[in-house]
Amino acid sequence: MRKTMLGKWVLWSCGLVPMAALALGDGPVLQRHVDQAAAESGTETFDALFAQGHNLFVAKFNQYDGQGRPATTGGGAPRVAGSAPLFLRTSGPDSNSCAGCHNDPFVGGAGDVVANVFVLAQTLDPVTESVSGRFSNERNTLGMQGSGAIEMLAREMSVDLRNQRAAGMQQARASGQSVRVNLSTKGVSFGALVAHPDGHYDNTEVQGIDADLVLKPFHQKGVVVSLREFSVNAMNHHHGMQAVERFGMARTGSADFDQDDVADELSVGDITAVTLYQAALGVPGQVLPSETETLVSTLVGERIFERVGCADCHVPLLALQGREFVEPNPFNPSGTAGVAELRNIRFDLTTQGQLPRLEPAADGGALVRAYTDLKRHNLCDEEIRHLCNEQLVQAGVATELFVTRKLWDVGNSAPYGHKGDLTTLTEAIDVHGGEARYSRDAYFALDQRGRDAVIDFMKSLQMLPPGTPDLIVDSTLQGVQKTALQQRHKLAVQHALAEVPERPLHDKGRR
Repeated sequence: MRKTMLGKWVLWSCGLVPMAALALGDGPVLQRHVDQAAAESGTETFDALFAQGHNLFVAKFNQYDGQGRPATTGGGAPRVAGSAPLFLRTSGPDSNSCAGCHNDPFVGGAGDVVANVFVLAQTLDPVTESVSGRFSNERNTLGMQGSGAIEMLAREMSVDLRNQRAAGMQQARASGQSVRVNLSTKGVSFGALVAHPDGHYDNTEVQGIDADLVLKPFHQKGVVVSLREFSVNAMNHHHGMQAVERFGMARTGSADFDQDDVADELSVGDITAVTLYQAALGVPGQVLPSETETLVSTLVGERIFERVGCADCHVPLLALQGREFVEPNPFNPSGTAGVAELRNIRFDLTTQGQLPRLEPAADGGALVRAYTDLKRHNLCDEEIRHLCNEQLVQAGVATELFVTRKLWDVGNSAPYGHKGDLTTLTEAIDVHGGEARYSRDAYFALDQRGRDAVIDFMKSLQMLPPGTPDLIVDSTLQGVQKTALQQRHKLAVQHALAEVPERPLHDKGRR
């Protein structure tokens, strides 16, 4: 009765009054829910959706909103109501708001190690109070800046790879012979597959991606397709706020699936708003030092970064064919609203959303300087094992595989490593084994000046304060022309690079 009375309506004076009209006593943080039809029709403008998405991201949910999930796990499975505490740091709910973890250096950013999450513990019933790696994989919070561009890159790359697979099958059936298909998109190789004329594929040589050839750019393991799927998962896991599209009457037969006395906690429109908000967050950029010696070191470090092979996986630039973010994602899984349920909502990543924005390309696309290939890699070998410290398999992905970390915010997103247990960039480089061992060794073969230059370059890649109009700025956040600075210091950079050996030819181009 407590929440039923204080949910949407209370008896006041001689009639029923909407709760939003009152400011008396405790009540829900969310004063309204977004109507999906209004969002799709444009009645709810993009700016309004962004603002409401921000509200949802920073909202410190409480029990009147439906915070908590007494009768479900963080994976959405039913459990005996009341068998778990309202908050539990290990198994969740473990946070009041999205911004509780994504707040460094500002809302939407990364998180300190104190905000680490224990992935997969949320699915346990009974819950666990242990932080042992036997029960969960401890993960550090990543920044969400530029996420709209990352999702669109993954979509375009997935379409390319699946089209290559389809063309191979068409050729195999037409010829009656098996066809080997090399899988490559935007300059990144994902191995190969063999299409057989009987209609089946041999995926043995597919690398860094699932056999469905859909890139999943979110979560450090690369297991979540879209910001929408990420949001539905996280709202339930971390806050016990359940989305209608996965937990509502149409899918579960109950409007209050988690049995917390609050029905329809997050509308389809709410999830659309928080998805668009994250997609439209500003894009990380570069802060170039004003002091000449450090600036030259930074410019030199950028060149050495590529020379020693770091850029083979941390690809500096991937180009988008289009400029629009389109919601929903056509690859959304069941339980996440997709193209069958929703009409497309679009916005231009280069002209709309939070500043700074994505850089437009002359061909009508956009340039994404994220320093990643969105591919899973194994960074462990017999000698270097630090990043192979998880015990639980997530979504079928081997424990030693992780998606290449985006470095476009590395200068102000410490700590590092998937657990956040590395405090400096040099430490993070040092634990690169396996597929990255050759570039790690090349880095440590540099003299101190060379290593310092690489670090100076990486430190320049940062999340910029919201509203910053330029992607490349000086230490006072004023826009600068990088090409002009490169030209001005060309001789100093060339002189410094002359002392850095080229990488062995047989290592070049490895991805």
